[in-house]
This record gives sequence, structure tokens and C-alpha cells, in this order.
Amino acid sequence: MASAALELMGFFLGLFGMLGTMVATVLPYWQISAHIGSNIVTAVANMRGLWMECVFQSTGAFQCETYNSMLALSSDLQASRALMVISLVLSILAIAMAALGMQCTLCLEGAGAVKSRVAGASGGLFLTAGFLSLIPVAWTTHEVVQTFYRPSVPSSMKFELGECLYVGLASSLISMLGGAMLCVSCCEEQDGGRGRRHAGGYPYPVGGGVGGAGIRTTSQTYHNPTLQAAASRGQMLVRSTSHGSQSTAQGVQGAKKPAAPGYDITGYV
Repeated sequence: MASAALELMGFFLGLFGMLGTMVATVLPYWQISAHIGSNIVTAVANMRGLWMECVFQSTGAFQCETYNSMLALSSDLQASRALMVISLVLSILAIAMAALGMQCTLCLEGAGAVKSRVAGASGGLFLTAGFLSLIPVAWTTHEVVQTFYRPSVPSSMKFELGECLYVGLASSLISMLGGAMLCVSCCEEQDGGRGRRHAGGYPYPVGGGVGGAGIRTTSQTYHNPTLQAAASRGQMLVRSTSHGSQSTAQGVQGAKKPAAPGYDITGYV
């Protein structure tokens, strides 16, 4: 049950991380214009994102314009776009695989080992997706901080950290944490036996009747005192009946043979 709880927690953390990464990818709040020095006019605020650049005015007007040419963009912006999109694709694939591999689902019910490996693979995809989304967020944060403290850059060209950078950072960490939980739960299940089903009235052995097929050897133990006593009485009854039949047949012939040695029932304790 602990591993199932870890799987559910990891799945929901990965799902929340994917939603946060999607929000950070779409919204333009990666860089916000800094109102410092000569640029103290707060009536207009410029915002930059991965896909568009927006202007917000104090009157309430909000205008956005997408980047016209993808090839005209800087290499770091193109790489950030690609990494965020790949992270989203891997997160979606990880969610689909986790839905197949978790214990609370009915998919792949007959193959316990395969189901466990699928859950572990989804955790690895969540880890990879979180790491890929962390790269552009950390890269952009470093660039904004370095540009802000560079004296050669005018105040009108300086930006501050936007909300999407914080959302992207939290989402990447949450995705990595969810992936780690899925991987840990998968390892625990592989060590302890995932989805093990015990037939024949677990924890009792199969075929615990009194008949010849149900009599157990001394190497097999019973864990229930009631069943142990019933099995012992059944074996004594079978031995006494067989001993009486042998004695009658031997008395007719006038031969006396030693009785069969009794069974050691200490193995059932």
C-alpha cells in the first residue's frame, strides 16, 4: 500500500508539474521591464516571452505581438522553445505510461513485472522532462540577472525576472520530485514482489484437506492453530484406520508384524 500511495503522489506531482510547465511556456511573463534610473515611467510595461512580446499600459490596454520570424530569433530563445516543448511532450507521454503502470489501474493487470517497469519508465520520463524545463528557466534567469547588473546596458533595456520564471522553476522541481517517487515505488515493488497473489486461502497451503493429496510433509508448515489441530486429528484417524486393517489381515494368517512407526507432527508447529 505504501508503494501505491507513492505512485499516486508521484503521478499527481508530475501532472501538476506538466500544467505549470505549460503555463510558463505559453505566457509572456519571462522578462518584465525594470523601472529604474531614467526609465521611471510606469505607465507602460514591456513583457517578453518565448512566443510573443506584450505591452501593458496603465489605461488597461494590453497588446501582444508574436515574433514574426523564428530564424531571426536569438539562438538561446530558439533553444528555450525547443526544450520547453520537448519537456511537455515527455510529460504527456509519462502521464500516459503512468496510467498504464500504476497499481490502481486495471491496464496490464496480468503482467506484474511489465506493469512495474512501465511505472518506472514513466518516472524516468518525468525526471527528464523536469530537467529539460529547468535548463531554459535557469538560462534565462542567469541572462536577466547578468544584463541587469551590467553598467554598459541602458536602463531602458534592462529587465527583471518575470512570474513565468518562478512558475517554471517550481514546475520543473515538482516534475522531478514526482518522477523520483514513481521510480522509488517501482524499486520497492520489484524488491517486495509486485502484485503477488496467494491462492488456496492465503496464508494457508493449497489443498489443506485430510485426503491423501491434502496431507502435507513435515517440511510444510501451518500458520493457523485450528487448521493445525484439524490436520493432526485427520492424520491420526487415517493412521489408526490403516493400522486396524493391517492387524486384522495379519491376525488371520497368524503372523505378527510390528506396527508402522508414527509420523512426527512436530514439523507442523
